[in-house]
Amino acid sequence: MVQTSSQAESGQSAAKPISLLVAAVGVVYGDIGTSPLYTLKEVFSGDYGVPVNHDGVLGILALIFWSLVWVVSIKYMVFILRADNQGEGGTMALTALARRASAPYPKLRAVMVVCGLIGAALFYGDSMITPAISVLSAVEGMELAFEGIDHWVVPVALVVLVGLFLIQKHGTARIGIFFGPVMVTWFVVLGALGVHGIAQSPEVLKALNPMWAVRFFIVHPGMGVTILGAVVLALTGAEALYADMGHFGRKPIARAWFLLVLPALVLNYFGQGALLLQNAEAARNPFYLLAPGWALIPLVGLSTLATVIASQAVISGAFSLTRQAIQLGYVPRMQIQHTSSDEQGQIYIGAVNWALMVGVVLLVLGFESSGALASAYGVAVTGTMLMTTILVSTVMLLLWKWPPVLAVPVLLGFLFVDGLFFAANVPKIVQGGAFPVLAGLVLFILMTTWKRGKQILVERLDEGSLPLPLFIGSIRVQPPHRVEGTAVFLTARPDAVPHALLHNMLHNQVLHNQVVLLTVVSEDMPRVPAQQRFEVETYGEGFYRVLLHFGFMDEPDVPAALKLCHLEGLDFSPMRTTFFLSRETVIPSRLVGMAHWRAMLFAFLLKNANGNLRFFNLPLNRVIELGTQVEI
Repeated sequence: MVQTSSQAESGQSAAKPISLLVAAVGVVYGDIGTSPLYTLKEVFSGDYGVPVNHDGVLGILALIFWSLVWVVSIKYMVFILRADNQGEGGTMALTALARRASAPYPKLRAVMVVCGLIGAALFYGDSMITPAISVLSAVEGMELAFEGIDHWVVPVALVVLVGLFLIQKHGTARIGIFFGPVMVTWFVVLGALGVHGIAQSPEVLKALNPMWAVRFFIVHPGMGVTILGAVVLALTGAEALYADMGHFGRKPIARAWFLLVLPALVLNYFGQGALLLQNAEAARNPFYLLAPGWALIPLVGLSTLATVIASQAVISGAFSLTRQAIQLGYVPRMQIQHTSSDEQGQIYIGAVNWALMVGVVLLVLGFESSGALASAYGVAVTGTMLMTTILVSTVMLLLWKWPPVLAVPVLLGFLFVDGLFFAANVPKIVQGGAFPVLAGLVLFILMTTWKRGKQILVERLDEGSLPLPLFIGSIRVQPPHRVEGTAVFLTARPDAVPHALLHNMLHNQVLHNQVVLLTVVSEDMPRVPAQQRFEVETYGEGFYRVLLHFGFMDEPDVPAALKLCHLEGLDFSPMRTTFFLSRETVIPSRLVGMAHWRAMLFAFLLKNANGNLRFFNLPLNRVIELGTQVEI
């Protein structure tokens, strides 16, 4: 069961801690939990040239172990998970915090927004690669169980992945209850396999000593940083710890990590290492070869289930990130479908789902194996992790006011390690890693174009706007014909007369008895309490100004919110209220403000964006749209 962070943190008496822990394991740790399927396989059988000998195995295991400790256990568990935006985590939530922290410094605030958008764009690239490499690596176990079926790996993986995307519109509420138990079983199996391997060669435990990692860098100076491009595969999914914090809260996620996930991962990696010390040829697939022969087929089935769950978590994360970006104004409005009547966080966005599916299918067809995909993996992940560190640095120093003498050394340590991982993955751009980078670049351009285009659109509309007090004054001098009912005009400017109101006066020559100028305000917080939802101001002559505040995790249901406006004289009964919307048609021009190609792109996005009618849940039979053309 998924809960909000406030429920998770303060209401644990209502739900047993063990239930939250199991649920957190199922939702949060699928991605990083399936990393043992391909990490050591890529390190030793890939193109890195790491020798499968005593020093090479212990050096790599030490790098993996201490990377898990530093990046996940210390950076994310101790520091990043504290950077919650009213309990919510993730790139956009952290960007909102960084914007708030850097508000007194406009240039720094602009940099933080850019960093946040880069991190969000790269996350979408990661959302394509994770399902592809995870499912491919699981299905590849069939090659060991059955001879001569290599050509079936890609078709089977495609069937599994396409099926996963096809069921998204039906929601995951029913099958979600199995996620936790399946993943707990997965981690128990990981640990058991690891213990079995370690028992055969206990000397592998020497790799707990960090000096083996240092020695590896000394002995292989040219390979040292490069190999981090493969070691980082063990960290994929770390960002999900933060992104999914809003579902469970920090404590259940941290407890699940230290009590189950970290021990299971370490045991399995060391078990695979012990196998490699005994048999160097096992490097072709050390995960599956670690299992007894009788357990291979069941392990392939369990691995496939685990990778599907891992993929589901990434896809759901992309849906949530998109909704946050829409609310914060960086992505055009899309139709959002709620797939559960009980959990607000379970949503489905068709455009995102099909775009991800196309990307995943192309990746599987293009790379055909997890080993080839590993060459493209890591750029988006490390880029997002680096952006997270930069954003949290601003929050720690400017919002939390941590003493620089304490915060700066820690932050420099995070930046140094993240920088090394990112630098190690940069060469992958020419080896196939260009796909997530290009996908992220396209999405970054789309988000910045949409944000800038909306700003210019408002500026152009303001050029011919009429100040509200002047308009009301003219109404007093020359009263128009008034009709019964309430007219609600949606407008982005709270101090100007909406164009829809002027057009209605011009063409219909009437004015309703009650005129409400409504502005929806998106806040840099997840949810706005009901008592802080609205502001109402009376101007006289039947005119009212209403501001509705929504957080980036709120559903902006305008009719429901207006029912909370208990003000004498205001009547929002459904049959007496009419909503007036202005639909702008953008005409790209050579005007200063935006490149012509970006103006054309913005015009296309605006034309295909979901309108205010559906986004604000307005009644279909009580809406009138009035159009206007704007040059930008």
